[in-house]
Amino acid sequence: MDIFTIVVSAIFLSLLASTFRVLREYERGVVFMLGRFYKVKGPGLVIIVPIIQQMVRVGLRTIVMDIPSQDLITRDNVSVKVNAVLYFRVVDPERAIINVEDYMEATGQLAQTTLRSVLGQHELDELLAERERLNSDVQRILDEQTDIWGIKVSNVEIKHVDIDESMIRAIAKQAEAERERRAKIIHADGEFQASQKLVEAAQSLAREPTSMQLRYLQTLTEIAGEKSSTIVFPLPINVMELIHRLVEAPAKPEQ
Repeated sequence: MDIFTIVVSAIFLSLLASTFRVLREYERGVVFMLGRFYKVKGPGLVIIVPIIQQMVRVGLRTIVMDIPSQDLITRDNVSVKVNAVLYFRVVDPERAIINVEDYMEATGQLAQTTLRSVLGQHELDELLAERERLNSDVQRILDEQTDIWGIKVSNVEIKHVDIDESMIRAIAKQAEAERERRAKIIHADGEFQASQKLVEAAQSLAREPTSMQLRYLQTLTEIAGEKSSTIVFPLPINVMELIHRLVEAPAKPEQ
């Protein structure tokens, strides 16, 4: 067998191998014919005409991309570092290959800029307390912008919000002051409710004089139960009023 035959055989086997492609269930092949888009093929066995056709593999599984830590300034002028994780997948292989050079790189860069832009419009308290809403806002904006690339952004999750040490101390002081404020409000509200109950009790006792006597006897019972060596018997108010009237009553003239 001469060299020419060997070369021809090698070329033939190479072309034959490149003719048959096997695509997995989660893969699609974007086929171009003489440089122009032809069709999307797969999964399974795909036949490609050598030289005339070329194929680009595209995966349809969800891609998990870590968004590097981004420096941003919140609306209340606090410098923070935020990182997140992005979940997306290709839903239109044709647009993912034709409309953008590298859909992975493009989606990652867009996610970074969108994260800075959206979070920079909110205050620090919102970044810490309303992550679910911010995640939804970033996901919605990314999904709208990547739709032209055939990309579906399914979720964005903010992982960490790193703030300066001095700001952490300031937040702790603010939280402590807020707890003290709430405690004072609760205490004042309790005092107000207690005063209302005392007023209602006084009005009830004033309407029923006999209830004052019952309260008097109950108080004596409580004092006796304390095992005190000295017991002070308070005079009922009505007795004091009777003595006061007798003292102030004018003396009757003698017959």
